[in-house]
Amino acid sequence: MTETPNPNIIDADTLTGEMRPIRRAVLALGSNLGDRMSSLQGAVDAIADTPDVWVTAVSPVYETEPVDSPDDAGPYLNAVVLLDTTLAAHRLLDRALAVEDAYDRERSEIRNAPRTLDVDVIVVGDRRADDDNLRLPHPRAHERAFVLQPWHDLEPDAVLPDAGAVKELLDGVDASGLTRRDDLALELQ
Repeated sequence: MTETPNPNIIDADTLTGEMRPIRRAVLALGSNLGDRMSSLQGAVDAIADTPDVWVTAVSPVYETEPVDSPDDAGPYLNAVVLLDTTLAAHRLLDRALAVEDAYDRERSEIRNAPRTLDVDVIVVGDRRADDDNLRLPHPRAHERAFVLQPWHDLEPDAVLPDAGAVKELLDGVDASGLTRRDDLALELQ
């Protein structure tokens, strides 16, 4: 973690018992293999079923051209999920990885290989992390229209910590490969 310890502040993530802060988190979903829409809906359902997680909004679905992927990679369906949680950031990441595994996500040596499901933790409150497993805020979210646009749809005044207002970031990225799919909608339980 890149946080500076302060002996006068209690890190609520290390406490036991019921004293855990509620944080707003943003997760980005993507799928470009198999039944893409079913994978996204399954991810929303699994996240909503997670103890200590309350999904508050799900963005419209966007179809996007793959970024930095192999030539044979097909288009993605992408969405963003807003949630409130008392889970620590690493526990939320563990849940995101478990959801990917439930949808047969195969990890490959090939960078940005096609996948049945991708669940990225973009932000968890104002937490910062920089370790082998988790980097917060997500290190490439500020340059990805398929994260910024759906997030902006849900929270026009959102701010990506350490990067700036999502609206301004969106104005600075290439969104030409992004198509809103109003014929597709993810549902909250």
